[in-house]
Amino acid sequence: MKKYLLGFLLFSFCLINGYSQQQKTNSTKPSDTLKQKKVDFSLMPFLSYNRNLELMIGAIPMLMYKLDSKDAISPKSLSGLSAVYTTNGSYFISLFNKFFYKEDSWRGKFFVLTGDNNSQFYVNDLEVPGFYDYATKITVVSVGVQRKIIDHLYGGLTYTYAHYKTDYEDEIQPENITQTNAIELNVLYDTRDAFYYPMNGTKTSLRYIAFPTWFGNDANANKILSEYNKYIPMKNGKDVIAARFSGKFGLGEIAFQQQVTIGSKDIRGYSEGKYRGDGLMALQGEYRYNFNNKMGLVGFAGVATIYGSDTEDFNWKAYPGAGVGYRYRAFKAVKFNIGLDAAVGKDDWGIYFRIGEAF
Repeated sequence: MKKYLLGFLLFSFCLINGYSQQQKTNSTKPSDTLKQKKVDFSLMPFLSYNRNLELMIGAIPMLMYKLDSKDAISPKSLSGLSAVYTTNGSYFISLFNKFFYKEDSWRGKFFVLTGDNNSQFYVNDLEVPGFYDYATKITVVSVGVQRKIIDHLYGGLTYTYAHYKTDYEDEIQPENITQTNAIELNVLYDTRDAFYYPMNGTKTSLRYIAFPTWFGNDANANKILSEYNKYIPMKNGKDVIAARFSGKFGLGEIAFQQQVTIGSKDIRGYSEGKYRGDGLMALQGEYRYNFNNKMGLVGFAGVATIYGSDTEDFNWKAYPGAGVGYRYRAFKAVKFNIGLDAAVGKDDWGIYFRIGEAF
C-alpha cells in the first residue's frame, strides 16, 4: 500500500508541475491580451485517494466569465464539468455552476450529478460486526437562487431532486429505492472581501431543508445546516487564518442516504465512512501560507462529533483530524486554487483533491 501511495503522490506532483510549466509558457503573452479575455478556461486533472473509493482519477474543465462585462462588482461566474472514475468501480459525472449578476444583487447555482457509488458502512448489531459494502446509483439535480436583502445579507430558495437505488452486501438490508424532493430556505450573511479566496471577513449561513410528504417524499424529514467561517489576514495580507464551525442537524425520519458521515470538509482525515449519523458538529482551523503568487501550503486541524448513529457507542464522541495540503492557482485573473490535502483521523486517514478551498 505504501508503494502505491508513494507512486500516486509522485504522479500527482508530476502532473501539477507539468501544468505549471505550461502556464509559465502561456504567461509570456502580453498582459493586455489577458485583460481582454472574456472567458478564462482551465483544464485540471483530478487525482485523489481514500480507503473507501481507493484511487480516483478524472478531469475537470472549468470556465470563469462575467455575465455582464459592464458589471465591475459581481464576482466572476464559474461553470465546470467533473468526470471521475475510482478503482473500486465507482464513477461520478457532475456539472456545477455558480452565477453572479446585477452587481452581486443576485446569486444563482445549478448542479447535476449522476454516478454509481460503491461504498461501505459500519454495522455492529449483527453476528459479525464490521464494514459491509453497498452500491448506490445516484442522480441529483439542484437549482437555487439568492437575492440581496441589504448589504451583505442574502436570502434564497433552492430545489433539489435526488434519486438513489441502493443494494447492500449479503442482503443485510433489503434493496432500497429512495426519491426525494427537497425545498430549501437559506439565509447568508457574507462580509468576505473575495468569494473564491477570502483574506478577511466572515461567512455565516443557515439553511433549512424540508422533505414533506405532500411534495412527493415517502417520509417527513428536515435538516438544518449551519456554518460560520472567519478569515483573518496575516503577514500584511499575504497569508490567512481561516476558522470554521459547522453544524448539520437531521430531524424526523432521516433516510440512510440522507445521513452524514465524518470526513471530507468536516473533518478531513476520515475516509472509511465508519462514523455515520443523523447529525454532526465540527470545529476546525486552517493556516494558508502563500509562498508565491501561484502556489501555497495549508495546515489544518479540527474535531467533530456525531449523533443519531446506529452504533450508539459512536454518538457524542470526539473525532479529531489534522493534516497538510498543497495549493495551486488555477486561473490567472482570479485567485482560485485547486489542491491536494493529506489528513489523519482516529484510526483513519485520507487524501483529498480540492476544487477551491475547503471552506
